[in-house]
Amino acid sequence: MNRVSLYDFESEPLLVVISGPSGVGKDSVVQRIQDRGFPFHFVVTVTDRAPRSNEVHGEDYFFVSTTEFERMIEENELIEHAEVYGQYKGVPREQVRKAMASGKDVIMRVDVQGAATVGEMAPDAVLIFLSACSEEELEERLRNRGGDTPKQIERRIATAREEMKTLPEFDYVVINRRGELESAVDDVLAIIRAEHCRVDHRKVTV
Repeated sequence: MNRVSLYDFESEPLLVVISGPSGVGKDSVVQRIQDRGFPFHFVVTVTDRAPRSNEVHGEDYFFVSTTEFERMIEENELIEHAEVYGQYKGVPREQVRKAMASGKDVIMRVDVQGAATVGEMAPDAVLIFLSACSEEELEERLRNRGGDTPKQIERRIATAREEMKTLPEFDYVVINRRGELESAVDDVLAIIRAEHCRVDHRKVTV
């Protein structure tokens, strides 16, 4: 029997994927983790859509042209990418590699389709499904978020219903109840702490 020292269990950097349907609060959870000052690397997604009035290039997203995005796809510069509601979104590979090489845990928020792609590419990624407490509450959030036409809202609701069916493909589920954002953030951080205490550490290659 091989003898194993406690000091052989140095934890590897984690790739943490926070996903779930539109309206469940992925951005809010990630922003609150950032506000608490944890030394994680938060992935900045690249997109070809135009920035909203309150969004900053390089902080909220990297905003590029459709031509540039397609070049990045062709050059295999993205870990995952998808066309969502007529807009491209993707995760830059080199950004994640550099952060993990520095020893930092990496947190990315992607849609459910993107999470599936990351899970296939990096089976040891930690996949967290963020959800509202009920389908009715999620539908209410989508109707009240603003900025979407009635047709777009109905499309988002239909998509969310389908995305809820993918829950068994994830490692964890966190419920983001209305008015209880801090509790959802605590749950995500508890998952990260627990993962670092595993005997068989995850080893992610991107």
